Amino acid sequence: MANEVAIIGAGIAGLTLALSLHTQGIPCAIYETRPEPQNIGGAVMLSPNSLRLFDGMGVYNDLKRHGFSFDTLYFRDLAGDLKETYPFGSVEKYGYSGLRVYRFQLIDLLLEEINANKIPIYFNHKFSHVVSESTDTVTWKFIDGTEKTSSLLIGADGIHSRVRKYMYPDLSPKFTGLAGITAAVLTANLKLPSPDYAMPVTIMSPTHGAFVIAPQKPDGSEVLIGKQKRIPGLSREGWDQLYADKEAAVAFLREGSEVFGDIAVSATSDIPHAHINIWPFYIIPKLDSWSSTHRRVLLVGDSAHAIPPSSGQGISQAVEDVVMLAMLLGRGRSGKKDLGWWQEFRQARLQDILLLNARVDKRRLPKIMGSDEEDDAEKGFDLDWLYGLDVVSVVEEYVRNS
Repeated sequence: MANEVAIIGAGIAGLTLALSLHTQGIPCAIYETRPEPQNIGGAVMLSPNSLRLFDGMGVYNDLKRHGFSFDTLYFRDLAGDLKETYPFGSVEKYGYSGLRVYRFQLIDLLLEEINANKIPIYFNHKFSHVVSESTDTVTWKFIDGTEKTSSLLIGADGIHSRVRKYMYPDLSPKFTGLAGITAAVLTANLKLPSPDYAMPVTIMSPTHGAFVIAPQKPDGSEVLIGKQKRIPGLSREGWDQLYADKEAAVAFLREGSEVFGDIAVSATSDIPHAHINIWPFYIIPKLDSWSSTHRRVLLVGDSAHAIPPSSGQGISQAVEDVVMLAMLLGRGRSGKKDLGWWQEFRQARLQDILLLNARVDKRRLPKIMGSDEEDDAEKGFDLDWLYGLDVVSVVEEYVRNS
């Protein structure tokens, strides 16, 4: 339908956008390349700024039942001494603890809401290209040649977005030279230094980087273990080989485990291949515009920006993107000034998060010999600016004052 918003991508950003548009009374439909909902990856991190928004959509209580709630990440040295803490949430301060939940469980809950609200979703529909746009509509094609017209086309199709190619045909995501290699193992396998040993924990070594252990599942019966690795850029074939070589991933996780103590040695003693993930960290160069010339094509989430997972903000920032956008559209604010304000606000916030990521990465990577990297451990992490912000109120204030 020409008056319908078309969403390309049925990942977390696309599904959340559809629910947010529905709340605003805006008809929409979702189109997804895959033949069925995503069931990839491990547990994801959600912080109070996104949980507040999921609560507004009515999915938080069910989401919480599926996840592991916690407030603090502990940074320890090799001697086991606590060096620093990183806040992930607080019911007292922000209304919510941080939450680790499996990606597929979040997607399943969002799909339940999509279906309950009779929002159309079409799988096996691979977007090809934009044919044309006017001041009122946009027309595009699928790979099979089918043509559609809608009032808006919104790319929520991830870091390798095909929708973005319409606006930036020569742009490619930039690999940062870092990758995270993780696995899920049983908590019962861990040889803890003491019965009250607090997790999640990052154990830091100046020569071997850091070893991360983070509980997941509601009862904490499983933990994610992981390390970050500097690697060169690879061809597609090279990445495919890396993903397929599970033994090499296991070897990397075990490499130097004795440096991190018995807890790391025990954590890596039995690593199921099925639960290994490799995450290359990509970024998108800062885009001049998240909307096309006639503002009929828009980008959200990883299509517009990509945030490496160091600070656990990838999903939370995509959710902020789409909730703010839906509120603007629901109030008839889709002009150049309004979308420009939305993009400027989002990009400023994302820049602060990239700086936060860099601080976390310094703690998780081996120090480069001869480098003069500044040690900012004494600065601590005050994240009120991140978790305390209510983006719903931000949009409401903008609408009132403009």
